[in-house]
Amino acid sequence: MDIYKDFLVIGSGVAGLTFALKVSEFGSVGIITKDALEESATKYAQGGIASVMADDDSCDLHAKDTMEAGRGLCQEDVVRIICREGPARVRELIGLGAQFDRIQGKDFHLSREGGHSKSRILHAHDFTGWEIERTLVEAVHEKSNIEIFTHHMAVDLITRAKLDPSIEPGSSEDEMLGLYALDTASNQVKTFLSSATLLASGGAGKVYLYTSNPDTATGDGLAIAYRAGAKIANMEFFQFHPTCLYHPQAKSFLISETVRGEGGILRLKNGRTFMEKYHPLGCLAPRDIVARAIDREMKQSGDDCVYLDVTHIEGYRSRERFPNIFKTCLDFGFDMSKEPIPVVPAAHYMCGGVMVDVNAQTSIPRLLASGEVCYSGLHGANRLASNSLLEGLVLSHRGVSKAVSLLHQSGYLEKVKKSIPQWDSGNAVHSDESVVVSHNWDEIRRLMWNYVGIVRSDKRLRRAERRIELLLDEIHEYYWNFKITKDTLELRNIAIAAQLIIQGALQRKESRGLHYNLDHPHTDDTHCLKDTILQDTTQRLITQHRGKTISHE
Repeated sequence: MDIYKDFLVIGSGVAGLTFALKVSEFGSVGIITKDALEESATKYAQGGIASVMADDDSCDLHAKDTMEAGRGLCQEDVVRIICREGPARVRELIGLGAQFDRIQGKDFHLSREGGHSKSRILHAHDFTGWEIERTLVEAVHEKSNIEIFTHHMAVDLITRAKLDPSIEPGSSEDEMLGLYALDTASNQVKTFLSSATLLASGGAGKVYLYTSNPDTATGDGLAIAYRAGAKIANMEFFQFHPTCLYHPQAKSFLISETVRGEGGILRLKNGRTFMEKYHPLGCLAPRDIVARAIDREMKQSGDDCVYLDVTHIEGYRSRERFPNIFKTCLDFGFDMSKEPIPVVPAAHYMCGGVMVDVNAQTSIPRLLASGEVCYSGLHGANRLASNSLLEGLVLSHRGVSKAVSLLHQSGYLEKVKKSIPQWDSGNAVHSDESVVVSHNWDEIRRLMWNYVGIVRSDKRLRRAERRIELLLDEIHEYYWNFKITKDTLELRNIAIAAQLIIQGALQRKESRGLHYNLDHPHTDDTHCLKDTILQDTTQRLITQHRGKTISHE
């Protein structure tokens, strides 16, 4: 079954929906999302979106804060473009109906978060992401030429290189043609074709045992782009949010950075503060420093968590400023206005990803990427708080012109439509060993947490590398023998995400930003002030079977 759209969007967060809305002015759009339309990491963002909106702030200051957090690896031109163009994109969002908190209905109430020198975080109480997602979803539903394919999961990209062995994957001669996607409701694999595709599938937080991410964050876009030969950069930089609620049933519920921005204090079990030992900004230090400090204090004390104290702040401020956090903590038995709440770090944001330029173009022609799945150069070695939603807005906006120009290069797809093979399940059968999937999934998440977490070592990384290679072999065999399911696709993708993080970490022989290695504790600007670039160019589709790529060396 072939489905043709002028533009394809994989993912339905702020990056994907922003792009879909804007390109819908120029042609038909298909949005592919593996869950409900509104289910994305954007929906769960609490703190807000960073943007210069006050007279005492400037884009230069925002850029300076971003580059300081990025520890020398930010691309300055990208940082300045996103900080400069961000306010206009935020105002467009407000024009669509997004309601951010204001002071007595007038000026925006701007919060300050770790690493920021000014208060510049727009928010809607503590459910900013949901307000943004709601606004964009409503706008998308009003567009008659946008078709939404919910509960569809991308399986693999279709590129010229996969059809023609004379073309190097990911080269300038390669070209994105479309993708195979699994309709998880009917178990049917469909073929989608388009003139331009935006990858906006989010991150890979589920690669770790403890994460603030939703269950959809399994590295799908990252993995399918890598298998197609796209360049991937800086996967060693995975951000751990310092403060997630510590409770066995809380599923790492995020306690927004803004709680510390409003005066929250981190304390040990005995009540002592500790952040002043690690950074002049104390509890408002950048996330990498706070997460490492908490990790170190927990290991020294043997405690299972530290505590975030807002009891010195008036109770009504806690309830009114953070209604969702306050209610959730209360549901788990913690009244944050009367007692400190237990917190621990958890995997939060993938700062590396599919390499793109400032117009969202990847190394594969006709394939664009925006949001957490991509690496634009904005975040460098550590993302500044609340810059992620801003990046998605600006990059997706800038990608529209590129996508529209590709649409105008008419006729290219007509030449290859007949040569694109349909999905064929071959001799694959239904699996009766689903326990293998759940076991491998659990093993990957535990080995990543234990060996490739906040603090690493060469020995731990090499051990993780050996184990992930064995797991990938097992997953590969399982994948080929049995009919695909959402679970097997996610396992395959999360294993590749793990492998890329490990490879990046092994290549970086220093400690910088979010990557801290006990065997290389110092920052090395002489040899390591560069991106870690990974690329798989071995994938060839010489033999077609089930729509998958067979590698022939």
